[in-house]
Amino acid sequence: MPMLSIGSCFADTLGDRLITNKFDLLKNPAGTLFNPLSIFEFLNLSLERSEIIEQAILKQDDLYLNYKFHSSFRAGTKHALLRKIEKALDATRNRLLEAEIIFITLGSAWAYALKNTKMAVANCHKTPQKEFKKELLSVEEIMSQFFNFKEVLQSKNPNVEYVFSVSPIRHTKDTLPLNNVSKSVLLLACHYMSQMDKRIHYFPSYEVMMDDLRDYRFYEKDLIHPNEQAIDYIWNHLIKGHLHQKDEKTYQKWIALDKSLRHKPFNPKSKAYQKFLQDTLSETRQLADQLNLEEEIQYLKKALKK
Repeated sequence: MPMLSIGSCFADTLGDRLITNKFDLLKNPAGTLFNPLSIFEFLNLSLERSEIIEQAILKQDDLYLNYKFHSSFRAGTKHALLRKIEKALDATRNRLLEAEIIFITLGSAWAYALKNTKMAVANCHKTPQKEFKKELLSVEEIMSQFFNFKEVLQSKNPNVEYVFSVSPIRHTKDTLPLNNVSKSVLLLACHYMSQMDKRIHYFPSYEVMMDDLRDYRFYEKDLIHPNEQAIDYIWNHLIKGHLHQKDEKTYQKWIALDKSLRHKPFNPKSKAYQKFLQDTLSETRQLADQLNLEEEIQYLKKALKK
């Protein structure tokens, strides 16, 4: 099942889990994007190009960057940067046209725009803060931008489903009160959007973290980011609640197969282990119809030759 994960750094966290578990996922092709308008603008740009891409270029420390993209999009020349951006946009467009699920993780309702041009930015790229105006997005703005994008994609891929979530990572630099205001706006927008279309769903990663895991032992040392135990817990919620039944069954088969692949024998040359390898290879080939397991198949073939 082709999927796309886009949004805040928590989209990377869950995206890494999906990729590790053999899901067909394109993860954050523009790098991390925190506010909803930047997310939807990037998705729109992948479907319909705009002059705004070149207008958003800046030069900093002899490198070219773009206000609409993460700082990982940098190059020594403007042409090289645009080529890198085009590659990401093309990959996103191709995935949008075939995607069955789009995971959208919203990080913050606070957005920034350049004062002199009023252009909204996805990343400030260490430009002095005085150059920007900080604004709290409204629920209406978020919904309007999403449905504008959805309408464009609908004509090209009418069967896609959307899974929204609000990142459980708190933006403490905004202060805790303003972080809560921001999360409230995102939660309301997700609620209303999921009520308006049966293909729009909400995954409560924020609520799971804040309510089920309401203890600092589930955080990293910075007391902001969820630790591995918390991510495991949220991941299990995602698998059980937001995957189609056939995909969940495939996932369970992969988990069992992965356990076999990790098995370390006492005697690799024993007949018992060779039979185990043959059986595991057979199971892997059967599951290869649903997952990309070429690397695992080659590993097992090599192990059998020893």
